[in-house]
Amino acid sequence: MDKQRAQEILESIAMVNVNYHGIPVYIQSLDKQNNTATVFPLDNMNHEQSVELTGLDEVKIGK
Repeated sequence: MDKQRAQEILESIAMVNVNYHGIPVYIQSLDKQNNTATVFPLDNMNHEQSVELTGLDEVKIGK
């Protein structure tokens, strides 16, 4: 995922589905300088971790 799209998702009012290597996550913050995001899995909100933006994928739902 590129930095701009990650920022748009972070600022979005709507819930945007994002996966990190296939695991649904919530983007909590971005570090644009290091190309990383702080995320946590939706099924384990206590497992916060810093991940590379390249591992994040937006999941398109619908048609």
